[in-house]
Formats: sequence, C-alpha cells, structure tokens
Amino acid sequence: MQGEDPFDQGTGSILRQPKAVWATAGASVVAFMGIGLVDPILPSIAKGLEATPSQVSLLFTSYFLITAVAMLVTGFVSSRIGGRKTLLAGLALVVVFAALSGTSSSVGELVGFRAGWGLGNALFVSTALAVIVGAAAGGSSAAILLYESALGLGMACGPLVGALLGDASWRYPFFGTAALMAIGFICITAFLKEQPRPARKTSLLDPVKALGHGGLASVAASAFFYNYSFFTILAFTPFVLNMTPYKSGAVFFAWGLLLAVFSVLVAPRLQERFGSLKVLGASLVLLAADLLVLGYGNHTTAIVCTIVSGAFIGMNNTVYTELALGVSDAPRPVASAGYNFVRWFAAAAAPYLAPKIEEWSNIHIPFVVAAVTAVVGAIVVWIRRSALTHEAAELEPKHATEDSVTVFAD
Repeated sequence: MQGEDPFDQGTGSILRQPKAVWATAGASVVAFMGIGLVDPILPSIAKGLEATPSQVSLLFTSYFLITAVAMLVTGFVSSRIGGRKTLLAGLALVVVFAALSGTSSSVGELVGFRAGWGLGNALFVSTALAVIVGAAAGGSSAAILLYESALGLGMACGPLVGALLGDASWRYPFFGTAALMAIGFICITAFLKEQPRPARKTSLLDPVKALGHGGLASVAASAFFYNYSFFTILAFTPFVLNMTPYKSGAVFFAWGLLLAVFSVLVAPRLQERFGSLKVLGASLVLLAADLLVLGYGNHTTAIVCTIVSGAFIGMNNTVYTELALGVSDAPRPVASAGYNFVRWFAAAAAPYLAPKIEEWSNIHIPFVVAAVTAVVGAIVVWIRRSALTHEAAELEPKHATEDSVTVFAD
C-alpha cells in the first residue's frame, strides 16, 4: 500500500460488493475479534478457574503455537480442497472449539480448546483475503481496503465485546464468538461460490524452504523479537492493569482503534515519505521506550502507554508484512507462511514467559525484557539493511495484498 492513498478510490467501488465478499469480510471481523476477546476477562478467568496468571496466559500460548505450526499446513490444504472449503473448515473448527471453551471446568481444558480454536482460525484467516480479492468488484484495492478495515475493526472490537459479555460471566464471550462464527458459516455457505484453485499445489516444506532466502529470514527474525514485545502487551498487561472487564475492554478498544488507524492510514504515508526501514526502526525504538515507561510508571501512565502502543504496533505490522511479501522471489502465500511460521512462535512464548519472569523477579522486568526484544528487532533490521533496502524501496502496493491476512492471525 506504500505510495498510494488507501482511500483514493470511489466509495461506490468499495461498498458495492457481492454478498460473498460481505459474508467473508464479516466473518473476518469476528475471526480477528477472537484474538483480543480474552484480554479483558483474563483476571476473571483466573479467578473463576482458580488459576495463576501464567496458567491463564497459556490461552494465548496454545492458540499461537498451533497457529504457527498451522502456517505450514494452510497452503497445503487450500491448494488441494479450494478456498471455500478451507474457509468453511476453519469456521467449523472455531465454532466447535469456541463453544467448548465456554464449557471448560479447568484451565487445562480451556487451554486445549483454545489450541483447536487456533487451528480453525489459521485455516480461515490464511484464506480469507485471497477469497475476498477473487470475489470482489471494483479491483483488488477496494477488496484490500475492505479486508484491512475488517481486520482493524475486529482487533478493536474484540476486547470491547469480551468486556461486555464477560462482565456477566467469563464464559459468555466464548459462546458469543461461536454463535457469530456459526452465522458466518451459514452466510459463506449460502453466498460464496468455490474459487479457482492454484495452478501449483503447495507442499508442507515450501514455506520452510522459502526461509533460505537471506532477506526473508532477516525479516522473520526481526519480527520474531518484535512479536515478543507485542504479545507481552496484549497478554500480560491486563494483569498489571487489574481493572474490571468494562474498563480493561475500553482500554484495549482504544488500543485497537489506534492500531487500525496507524496500520491503514498512517504507516503508508510515513513509508512514502521516509522509507520502510526508517519507519520500522524508529517505530520499534519508540515501542521499546513506551514499554519501559509502561513498566515503571503509575497506573494511569500504564493505561496511557498501553493505548499508545497500538500506534507503534499498527505501523510495525504493516511494514513487516510488506517487507515479508516483497523481499524474496517466493510466491507471496509461501513467503507469508514461512515468515509467520517463525514469528508466531514468539507470540506463543511471550504470554507464558512474561508472568513467569514476574514470578522470578518483579512486575517491572517483563516490560524491560519486552523493550530489549523490540530493540533487538530494530538492530536486526539495521544490520541487514543492505539486504532489505532495495526491496523496501521498490515495494509496490500489491505486496500488501495477498496474505496481509496473516499479520494478526495477525
């Protein structure tokens, strides 16, 4: 999206879309809601299941560990059974495991059900954007804008929905997600026709082989360290803030809004003016500073820094995705799968390690560690800038299209 205004197109071309596009985009909103849904209710879950923060944080660890491994599987599956069936399989898994999550009687059960949810979400989100682009009217730009808007809306609304439903019971957000995804399943079944399959089938090892490219490996390594910082904020901060579900949901709703705005609107403009690598390096350093202030500030400061971090996370997500999809000559779905395979392991590690680090030291040190990893991510970009500069300078808007979907799922 670098070098173009994401809203520089007629409103009609964006809004006049087939029902299949709206059905897929709507399900995408709910899919991304599922990532932040548990944020405001983590303390409530810990209390309800008599679990420690580190045990409850495994909800993120199991989810993203399965998501990371599933990145090697999604292309293999979709290239064989088609996009529509892959979407429906992912939605069905989410419906089943989200509903089962709401019935959990122990934290172990809940962690296991979240793992199944992660597999379903990976199958869905890794396919959704390609399906939207294939079915949309008005060109790929309109389709991408719709998808990125759905992504941002889901990330922003997830904590809010979790707070509203979770105020009555921590189980209700899981049942609510299952119901919404069931509606999405019905809509996609009714409105979406099967999409053309890729000419070449993807093997399980293609994403790993793609990481043999030095530039892609460098982007993935930097994103690994950045994701540790990102998910320290997302999974550990709710315990530090220790607020009611309503208040915590409001904080992360504001966080999600900044993430969406800076990802879709601000990052492309800054990239056009300063270049991708400078924007990424500066944003990572600012995120590190924000984490240090969050860790050592008072309660009000922690709230403000949590919200502000959404701006840096939004910019980082956009730039990392463009670099990952443009730095190598591998097909974009394959390059994206390899990149996400590496970075999601950090998303799985941070939620578990941050509470453990607090137990071993004090409440400040997890944020110090997260700040250090953000700086390490910036250092990797700086050291490998010669391998990334040419590609970053010549990234075209198309590099932010296919598989931007996997930024949060991405």
